[in-house]
Amino acid sequence: MTQTPVSPKRLYEQMLDHASRPNPYPLYEQMRQTPVAQVDEENYIVSTYQEINLLLHDPSISKEQRKSKIPVEGLRDVAKKWLLFLDPPSHTYLRRLVMHQFTPERIRSLRGRIVETVTELLNAKKGQQQFDLVESVSYPLPVTVICELLGVPREDEKRFHTWADTLTEGLDPALAMNPHISQAFGEISQYMSQLIAERRVHPRDDLVSGLAIGNDPAGRMDDETLSSTMILLLLAGHETTVNLISNSMLTLLRHPQELQKLRDHSERAYLVVEEILRYDPPVQSAQRFALTDISLRGIKIPQGSGIRMILAAGDRDPNRFAHPNEFNPDRPDNEHFGFGGGDHYCVGAPLARLEAQIALTELARRLVHPRLVVDPPPYRTNAVLRGPEHLLIAFDHLID
Repeated sequence: MTQTPVSPKRLYEQMLDHASRPNPYPLYEQMRQTPVAQVDEENYIVSTYQEINLLLHDPSISKEQRKSKIPVEGLRDVAKKWLLFLDPPSHTYLRRLVMHQFTPERIRSLRGRIVETVTELLNAKKGQQQFDLVESVSYPLPVTVICELLGVPREDEKRFHTWADTLTEGLDPALAMNPHISQAFGEISQYMSQLIAERRVHPRDDLVSGLAIGNDPAGRMDDETLSSTMILLLLAGHETTVNLISNSMLTLLRHPQELQKLRDHSERAYLVVEEILRYDPPVQSAQRFALTDISLRGIKIPQGSGIRMILAAGDRDPNRFAHPNEFNPDRPDNEHFGFGGGDHYCVGAPLARLEAQIALTELARRLVHPRLVVDPPPYRTNAVLRGPEHLLIAFDHLID
């Protein structure tokens, strides 16, 4: 008996439902049957690789919700000066100022600190035979590194946990109305403003000092914009990397042969991370808005409409990737959407890659006979920034 197709609206609702978080990929497969679909009066979803790629490079598609007919709320309302939510020329200008300080040399200089931090975190588990990867490695590593990069004192790292959890909810369409978002943004903004003022008087070798003093010929950010930018970098540099490390280890434990290959050949870490970014990415979707009427796959999307690109669906499109549901680190031509694309390609991609590669290499090397305690693990609520809330790993022992 032929099954009645599920409507795109219903598929989208199921995607947002927390019950789908452990494995949304069957839903994405159904979504791709209708590559461009309307889910309500003002919103559309796009789920195939070619169409998403076109949108990511289309100047008639905006990141600024205020240019749409959809009321601005949640994080987009309070974080008006985030370059994440801006179009050129404002986005281009701010991105240039950030990249002038966020240099490859500065990122490479963090390698030793990353190795040291991973070593410390794993050494703390000596004598144990089980730990929660999220709490023990995936969360503390990125927050330590991003705080050091920005110049946030280590004793203040714990304060960012609650702020980060609240603010990232604002990126989830199912959670955007959280009334605590404005309060959290106000508190972290006040903290950043004080840190910026202190660094202007007593500069150090960190990103906050570099941007606060400003030596780019293009100019310098005003204090409000700089504070917003620091919050964005802290949030983006932390939350996505937590999920990248957790999703990577979860996948490797489900594919023990690939874990063994990584243990034997640490240089494969790059390939593993790139395939995870395609196969099970930390960022599942991205929002845009139509500046004009556009036509895509024969569907007219009116000016002002919201367009949610299901990046993780595009990355498993069989018209772009052979055997897309297989985890294959040796996959050729792996041009994924793991860090987005176009003008808004992730600023922190090199740092996230470096952290994940080092963490996975050390986990593979030091954990003897690791295995999952619970599969699937419990997942965080967020449908956009998707990753396990906890990931319990059992092992025989740790080696030095």
